[in-house]
Amino acid sequence: MIAVLAGIIIFASSDKEPSMEKESENMAQEESVGAEISPEDGEMMQDDSVIENEIMMQGAGSYEAYAPEKLARAETGDVVLFFHADWCPTCRGLNNDINANLSSIPKNVSILKVNYDKETALKQKYGVTYQHTLVQVDSNGNMITKWSGNSTLVSLLQSIK
Repeated sequence: MIAVLAGIIIFASSDKEPSMEKESENMAQEESVGAEISPEDGEMMQDDSVIENEIMMQGAGSYEAYAPEKLARAETGDVVLFFHADWCPTCRGLNNDINANLSSIPKNVSILKVNYDKETALKQKYGVTYQHTLVQVDSNGNMITKWSGNSTLVSLLQSIK
């Protein structure tokens, strides 16, 4: 009986050695996710998908507070004014979706958040009568188109002319 018990203990402990080696091998593989070793020089290189994501983030458009000088961006891209009110539930919904998807804003798009309650001159200029209105403008601040009702960044981008 003692011999059988000793055999089980020896077998169990010899079985743990390879699994511990496997575990540390798996940990090393997890640490290098998104990277690979270059065959030429043995250095770590980033995986293509990681590089593509970094480029997308670097090339992302912008979502920021309105300032008149930012309208000049329309010379090389699209500028959309988002008349936003903090108290407006639909404005908050679109604002949250844009913030959650900032890296999805195309490189040539600038969305400028306009304070609906304070920017009365801008509201008058573009005929904005209620919050959650979006106005696409040219580099001189002339209105190209105006709309409302987008609840997602995707639908906002689809509305740009």
